[in-house]
Amino acid sequence: MAELATIARPYAEALFKTCADQGADLSNSVAWVEELAAIAANPQLRQLAGNPNVSGTQVFDLITGVAKSALPESARNFLRVVLENGRLDALPEVAAQFRSLVNSKSGSSDAVVYSAFPIADAALAELGATLEKRFGRKLNLTVKLDESLIGGVRVVVGDEVLDTSVKARLEQMKAALTA
Repeated sequence: MAELATIARPYAEALFKTCADQGADLSNSVAWVEELAAIAANPQLRQLAGNPNVSGTQVFDLITGVAKSALPESARNFLRVVLENGRLDALPEVAAQFRSLVNSKSGSSDAVVYSAFPIADAALAELGATLEKRFGRKLNLTVKLDESLIGGVRVVVGDEVLDTSVKARLEQMKAALTA
């Protein structure tokens, strides 16, 4: 994994510098980089790209055809460079490192909120404001359902975890009773 991170780092840094120099909207850039990464993560696409009978142009056309939105020219150029250098496998890691660079520039972090039930937009906004105060920085929230929590939420921000779920409380009570 460290090797993939090492391979991805120069691509992420070059893409970040290019987007910043061009004055591109970094949140839009993150969106298309993550879309390309999701496409590149497909095992069938990787198998096709590894086929010596398939040209880089064919893989490029396939990826751009599968993309949900029209890719800007910078995205198309970036994809061409990645394919020419045979680094399609590194694209998901490039996207993760690029997002990390964008977050560090904006002073924000990604946060995953695990919940047993779907969270309404108003409640999510209120939760986001509370979490931003708690963690002391702007958070980009993503909600994932985890029915095993029973109730409450579990929030993961980088390597920090805030667990207010019913499951965690039950486990604390169990530990206290068996100690």
